[in-house]
Amino acid sequence: MTASTSVKWAVSSMVGAPTLNGTAGSLIAVLDAFLVNGFGTKAVDSAQVTGGVCRLAITGASAAVDHCVIQLAGVTGSGAVLNGLQRVKTATANYVEFPCDLPDGPLTGTITFKIAPLGWEKVFSKTNVAVYRSTDPAGTRAYCRVDDSNALYARVTMYESMSDVDTGVAAAPTSPAGGFYWHKRSAAAATGVYWVLRGDSRGFYLSVAPQAATSPATSGGYGLYTHYAGDLNSYRSGDAWCAVLTGAVSTNYADLSGCVFTANGVTGGLLLQRMSAGLAGAQAVSRAVTGNTAATSGNDATLGAYPSRPDNGLRLSPIMLSDGAMANFGPRGELPGAYHCPQTGVVAAMGADAFLTQGQGSYSSRRLQSVGCGSLSSAALGCGFIDITGPWR
Repeated sequence: MTASTSVKWAVSSMVGAPTLNGTAGSLIAVLDAFLVNGFGTKAVDSAQVTGGVCRLAITGASAAVDHCVIQLAGVTGSGAVLNGLQRVKTATANYVEFPCDLPDGPLTGTITFKIAPLGWEKVFSKTNVAVYRSTDPAGTRAYCRVDDSNALYARVTMYESMSDVDTGVAAAPTSPAGGFYWHKRSAAAATGVYWVLRGDSRGFYLSVAPQAATSPATSGGYGLYTHYAGDLNSYRSGDAWCAVLTGAVSTNYADLSGCVFTANGVTGGLLLQRMSAGLAGAQAVSRAVTGNTAATSGNDATLGAYPSRPDNGLRLSPIMLSDGAMANFGPRGELPGAYHCPQTGVVAAMGADAFLTQGQGSYSSRRLQSVGCGSLSSAALGCGFIDITGPWR
């Protein structure tokens, strides 16, 4: 049985990944690659299926890494069924492997692969401004407008509908005026920073370390903020207004408001498109977890230290959002694939970079990606977790 490819991810350290830096337009280049186009096209020297595993022989390293999703093209003959999305099992400088159901034998054709995009569309654009939208008919398909004209940050706004790159209905947020801030770099410069993206057909998470020139581990252990744009996994059946947008509320690159793994005010930086009843107007929301809502994921002592003493366990909680105060409205739903850790000591074990670990207990079938969080101007305080196995919904 082949693995799910619904959840895709990419990191700035991949070969050929676009650079995010302190210049205008750099975030749009990253989002174009991840959401729409893919990146890192690599020619395959030869391909062979043996024992249910397809090996793509290559010369020199590719963008592929273990457990990422690639888009294969150019296979002809009976092997053409492999064209499309494949989840990588193993990637080295000499080959890339993924499981398949074909009989043993060579593949033919002029074969290439690249890091697969999410399959979103870029519906409108102008210089340093782009509007993205999910193509999944099962979702809300909210419009996400990214104004990347500033060197240090982009302004991000959610709309219910748009007629061109600058005109839309029900823009949110209205405060701060002009949209949330997705910070890129702590100072204007062409030097790149560390970023990670993961997503599916209805939403994506962006994590950035504005002070880490290569990676947090080699740049002092800085944390990353993590923002989300896309649909909530709503508890309300047929919820047509469950689009979410998060972001910082100030120009300060160290502002962690809106980070899904870090508490910073009850409602700051978290929006739902409308309330569950469908009343018009975006709604500032509150966040709840099993643990201390006021604590940072991975630095929350509610369930003690990691690893847990009885079973060396990693404890995780869904992240719930509510229409306004949780005590008044209760949870509307959960952020897809993202988990809070109500334990301490996690960043010491896993570091601040994107790190893959096998889930435990009810998450044993999932591979989880941790990222340091809780500080952008000094060492990370904790870790948040995102499922990169999928599906999220």
